[in-house]
Amino acid sequence: MNRTITAFLVLIPAVASADILSVHCPLGCPSNPAGNDLVFAHVYALSNNPTTKFADWVAYEVDVVNFGISPGREWKSDPLLDDNETLETGDYSGAFSSALEANRGHQAPLASFAGSRYWPELNYLSNITPQDKDLNQGPWADLEDAVRAGVSYGQSLFVITGTLYESAMPGLVGADEIAVVPSGYFKIIYDRSGNAAGFVMNQSSSLHDDHCSKKATLATIQSKVSFIIPVLSDSQAAYSRLGCD
Repeated sequence: MNRTITAFLVLIPAVASADILSVHCPLGCPSNPAGNDLVFAHVYALSNNPTTKFADWVAYEVDVVNFGISPGREWKSDPLLDDNETLETGDYSGAFSSALEANRGHQAPLASFAGSRYWPELNYLSNITPQDKDLNQGPWADLEDAVRAGVSYGQSLFVITGTLYESAMPGLVGADEIAVVPSGYFKIIYDRSGNAAGFVMNQSSSLHDDHCSKKATLATIQSKVSFIIPVLSDSQAAYSRLGCD
């Protein structure tokens, strides 16, 4: 007896993480950790962690066309995020007089976008973390100044910055929800060719620390975070552009 056997081939697509493409990170954005909200604002992209209440990373372009006189600070909750996923204005009450002596630290800096019509987005609390005042006003601010000084018309720089959680930190005493305060930060500055300079700054940094003393390789930064950073190249030329010869 002849029998015909019909076989059915079921194709199962391979599971792979998709690339995240944006003008804010033209060589690829970092990966987005599971459970995080990926937010694309007009002048930056960020991955918001609902557990810590802060962004794991923020990516943006520094271009002279966005420079201008600082318009001020009007703190607001991010309208794209649920209230329980990020902090609210009142959560920073008493932060400066707490054990951390925290400023509201911009991840994408307001001064780099003061001339943009979208500058209010920089003051959304999803772009803010509690930063020790000496770090915020010292090497962190100096590096932001160095990035702005390193760009010119047609020669912009791109930045990926984010939070690190390597040691326990004092909490926000005024917060009505649990937030995990970062112990430090990383920052990667690069050009369109992928030439990059990396930095790591801890909350314990001194006001007078030289930002160049905070240099870190891309491999070191990758070892400190749970997401994948884009493929870039450590470059002395990139450091030199930021005043770190």
